Amino acid sequence: MNYNPYTLENKRILVTGASSGIGRATAVECAKLGASCVLCGRNEERLQETLSQLEGEGHSLIVSDLTTSEGRYSIVSQCGQLDGVVCNAGINKTAPIYFLKEAEVNAVITTNATAPMMLIHDLVTNRCIQAKASIVFTSSIDAITPAITTAAYGASKAALTNFMKICAKELAPRKIRSNAVMPGMIETPILAEMHMTDEELANDKQQYPLKRYGKPEEVAWAIIYLLSDAAAWVTGSVLTIDGGYTIR
Repeated sequence: MNYNPYTLENKRILVTGASSGIGRATAVECAKLGASCVLCGRNEERLQETLSQLEGEGHSLIVSDLTTSEGRYSIVSQCGQLDGVVCNAGINKTAPIYFLKEAEVNAVITTNATAPMMLIHDLVTNRCIQAKASIVFTSSIDAITPAITTAAYGASKAALTNFMKICAKELAPRKIRSNAVMPGMIETPILAEMHMTDEELANDKQQYPLKRYGKPEEVAWAIIYLLSDAAAWVTGSVLTIDGGYTIR
């Protein structure tokens, strides 16, 4: 029996931030389900590593910086007709309010919110996203659960989540769906950048009812659901993937 409502066969999926973490896992898992993936990121070597892990054929990569109009144009000019877009690229800079630096705040907001907004604008206005396609944004529980030192990151993800809902309304006439995943702490390179001790990590994991952090592929599987025809009647929704953290 070959029935699979989550198949991505004959779908072309653009994944930003595909060089590591959730983006890489999403591309790998999408390929397993039959998608042809267009990988986007700033580091060509790491994108090549992702590309080497993909099953199937028809995959490609685009090295570009989404925070620039030139970088976004390179995507628009090379991506072809898309059945799905995963806006996953993001950065994090943690700092208490007393130590916020304008340049770092601007970098986080630009990368996490402005860049995906303008990418969708560019893809839509250039008719790169086909009717009945699916857009998925990677948000964060920091968008709804204020945490010390995450002012810029949380604000950027809150903006992105709201933008997702606007996309869902404005793009509905073309039957283009827009949704978001909202992960808790995931074992990605961003986690290493937080400079937490082993003891701090162990204590933090106890805040999660399931007593662990998530894995990139566990977020990828949720993204795949939203990309697939199994979610054909789902738009404007946020799928929380946080091991129960936000039910406290």
